[in-house]
Amino acid sequence: MPVNLEGRSYYRTAEVCRITGISRNTLFRWMKEGVIIEPASRDWRGWRLFSQTQVDKLKSKTGRAK
Repeated sequence: MPVNLEGRSYYRTAEVCRITGISRNTLFRWMKEGVIIEPASRDWRGWRLFSQTQVDKLKSKTGRAK
């Protein structure tokens, strides 16, 4: 379930992996290698929050864009 902050929807790491069909290790490796950018937002626990735009870019990269 997306997190809503300031009227925008954000997705946590596990949700992004489920939606895009990649593993958490792959997601973190792609961030480290610069394939995708580190999310700009984090929640109060420090967990990464990905915007819908970032999720859509990942979906197109993995072939899950619909």
